[in-house]
Amino acid sequence: MLPTLLALAFIACLFIVVISGQPDEFTMSRTAKLAAPPEKIFPHVNDLHAWEAWSPWAKLDPNAKNFFEGAVSGAGAAMKWEGNCKVGVGKMTITDSQPNNVIRFRLDFEKPMQATNTAEFTFLPDGGGTVVSWSMTGKNTLMGKVMGLFMNCERMVGEQFEKGLASLKAVAEASAKS
Repeated sequence: MLPTLLALAFIACLFIVVISGQPDEFTMSRTAKLAAPPEKIFPHVNDLHAWEAWSPWAKLDPNAKNFFEGAVSGAGAAMKWEGNCKVGVGKMTITDSQPNNVIRFRLDFEKPMQATNTAEFTFLPDGGGTVVSWSMTGKNTLMGKVMGLFMNCERMVGEQFEKGLASLKAVAEASAKS
């Protein structure tokens, strides 16, 4: 009995050491080049009503409910959402909007986990196109550190960013041609 308890205590201590070694903050980012100028892409991100056309989370739950408040677009515009377990419940608010340059968001997640993160889109002219970067940063909570041991959260969210950028590319490039 004593050796079993000692082994369990050792495993628990090892688990605590491994978790405490995880970073306190995280950053994830994806980038894509779009064949459209920033002024043709920017409105698709700056107006939260336009997200339905390209957001990867809209495709994960087509029945999610979105509620808009504040400004129509730009700083102060906000969207609350309620969806299935893949989408969860939360709110995003545009905190900074510099036309054709950068848009920053405050993301408040309620379900499946509570967290507050920052997201950012940057639009960098490149030849006849634009390099769009989508990033998210935040605090790595205890639960986030534990989940990080068993799941590659950066890859999971990163794949959604890649899908979103590909959809944004299709939508923005089509509208740039018209």
